[in-house]
Amino acid sequence: MAEEAHKKIETYVLSVLVENHAGVLSRVSGLFSRRGYNIDSLTVCETHNPGQSRMTIVVKGDEYILEQIEKQLSKLIEVISITHCITAQTCEREMALIKVKASGGDRAVVIETCNIYRAHIVDVSIGSVIVEATGSEEKISSLIRLLEPFGILELVKTGLTAMGRGDEVMQ
Repeated sequence: MAEEAHKKIETYVLSVLVENHAGVLSRVSGLFSRRGYNIDSLTVCETHNPGQSRMTIVVKGDEYILEQIEKQLSKLIEVISITHCITAQTCEREMALIKVKASGGDRAVVIETCNIYRAHIVDVSIGSVIVEATGSEEKISSLIRLLEPFGILELVKTGLTAMGRGDEVMQ
């Protein structure tokens, strides 16, 4: 019992290459829900090969949970390969669209804040702007905190995407 209390809960990023056809996402997400594991973030898109999709799955747990998830995923016939992404060896990004109140004098401050974060204004209306920001989860969260005092009207984030650094290719 005391050993369980010392298990370290961490955030893990898995990159999963799967066959690109109907029902695969449902089977992967069903695997998580049947075992009571929560998905913190999930992004999926077709790769340069139209027959394959790549999933980036972010989960929290200890090493045992990570091992169980990897084992269960590898049992799915549509799963081609699984990579546990180590932060230091991975390029990780998230994208957000943030609709912020911005009129009068506030607009210039919102624009300057976005410039500092290398975020882009992608839409402008009389009372608001839509900001597009790309970067680490920490960078996106920091920008959101700075924009909150102006009034965030809407917010949507993609979730994490990740790719291993260097010449190795996931196959």
